[in-house]
Amino acid sequence: MQTPFFPPWRPQLAPLRSRFRQTIQSWRRATLAQIEQTFGPALPSDLLLKPTQGPHSRRRVFCLQRTFWGWIWQVLQANTSCREVLRQFQGLHALLGLAPIDQNSSAYCQARHKLPAHLLEQIFHASFASAEKRVAPTTFLQGRPIKVVDGSTVRLPDTPENRRDYPVSTNQFSRPGFPILKVLTLFSLRSGALLARAIGSLKTAETRLLMELAGQLQPGDILTGDRAYGLFVMLHWTYSRGADLVARVNCLSRGVDFRQRLQKLGSGDALFLWCKPNVPSKLLTPEQWTLVPPTLVVRIVRQRVHQKGFRTRELTLVTTLLDANLYPAQELFKLYFKRWRLEMCLDDLKTTLAMEQLSCRTPAMVQKELLVFFIAHNLLRGIMAQAAEIGGTPLERISFKGTLDAFRQWSLMLPQVRGPGKVRKQRDLWRQLLRIIAADAVPERPGRKEPRAVKKTCKYPRLTQPRHCYIERWSRNKRRRAQRAKNRHTLN
Repeated sequence: MQTPFFPPWRPQLAPLRSRFRQTIQSWRRATLAQIEQTFGPALPSDLLLKPTQGPHSRRRVFCLQRTFWGWIWQVLQANTSCREVLRQFQGLHALLGLAPIDQNSSAYCQARHKLPAHLLEQIFHASFASAEKRVAPTTFLQGRPIKVVDGSTVRLPDTPENRRDYPVSTNQFSRPGFPILKVLTLFSLRSGALLARAIGSLKTAETRLLMELAGQLQPGDILTGDRAYGLFVMLHWTYSRGADLVARVNCLSRGVDFRQRLQKLGSGDALFLWCKPNVPSKLLTPEQWTLVPPTLVVRIVRQRVHQKGFRTRELTLVTTLLDANLYPAQELFKLYFKRWRLEMCLDDLKTTLAMEQLSCRTPAMVQKELLVFFIAHNLLRGIMAQAAEIGGTPLERISFKGTLDAFRQWSLMLPQVRGPGKVRKQRDLWRQLLRIIAADAVPERPGRKEPRAVKKTCKYPRLTQPRHCYIERWSRNKRRRAQRAKNRHTLN
């Protein structure tokens, strides 16, 4: 009963007496507040088995399973430090009367470093498949698979390795800052889970990163993106792979005049003949550019968007879906509006899970850290899909932040279930959690505006030069004394 790390637990543990050993055994199987027990069924059971040789093949405190689920727990706790994971293991060892663990977190960090990248890739794809199968297929646009592409950036620790692999862009300011990693994500509109990603520096265009994910685009898919993809070369590239593209027209590269239409399909809906640009695209090699046809028939739909309190705007989309009967214009606009909601998945990753600032100091570990973030996101999307199915709530109305908060609290309660019928009680508690998540739906907010702006300000100035060259600003009293001395000198 000696619990030096958790003295408040003594009154609760002392009355257990003969049940103490059974309770300890149940806690021994728990890994960081039942993270493994909750998310484990979503992944194949053979992925995290102990290897026979190589890294994690020996019996260590931070084995393969504990290291992986410990990293997932870090992400679910808003990217907390490695030290906090170590403290959990230290408390568990103290509770079980085992040998104490070293205060240094280097052993856990080394165990994370030894996690194979190919294993994380397999878990990532398995988490996507698990979330995808829990959601019914989409019904509009002939029920075809729909994928959403979008890009974002994250900051990395300022190390020489990160600066070498992710240099700043030539049009950025020359002041010191953090290395920036550009990541392109491919989401499934059906479940909101992340399917694939491609990374590069600020010098790499999003369209070039998308071409690296060519293997993820299957014949029959529909790809949707913003105006960065409404280009002739992207329309041809997508169509050549047996897929179709729906994107906003890039007005900087090509104007739209409905008087020059090829065929009228309806009000604000027509076919156009786009000609191949005179300047070869940098996305293709000279040999590939010669194979691009000189013309391409595309469909352009335009709609005037009226929202109370907002100015009237025009939305112009270009697509390779030419049949207006199979693919009505209203369904195309519905798809584009759904794309904006799915873009908020990146906000869930960067804000809710705190992926905006990564902590790993080498490019190899940065890629592993990204994969762990994406795995955690997909696992939570799987819980949201279960809640939507049980509660009869549309998946778009399920809150990602609400799901994470509810899971954090209820995962602490599940280990407390003991006695006969433990499995059935835990199953009932889990279903009750899903009903609570479904009942706490995001309210309907038609016409809600979400500006890309930051309201919070900082009272400290920005660090615009290296730390060893920075001169600390004088305090207010010191500035006042200097000003008074200057005034006296002026009067004299």
